[in-house]
Amino acid sequence: MKSEDTPFVGGPLDGRVLPILLGPTGHPPKVYRVPVPDEAGGPPTVLVYRRVAKAGKRLGLHQGWTYEYDPEGDKAGPGLKWPWSKPGGAG
Repeated sequence: MKSEDTPFVGGPLDGRVLPILLGPTGHPPKVYRVPVPDEAGGPPTVLVYRRVAKAGKRLGLHQGWTYEYDPEGDKAGPGLKWPWSKPGGAG
């Protein structure tokens, strides 16, 4: 499988560049979850990073991806959106 070195912005992984596996379309996953073990032995904390397109310096062309820290975690995502679903989630 192919991987791409992807920079992380914000949160505990700020400034790091990690190799991320690419999917069948050649893109990294939209959401990257990093489980962090609890020192007291409790359930792990999950850090959530969302994929953002990195614009190039010339003409704003796509130059790759970065992951930005999402402090809200999974609460910010509305879940799956189906074309036949009504707005507001009353599907």
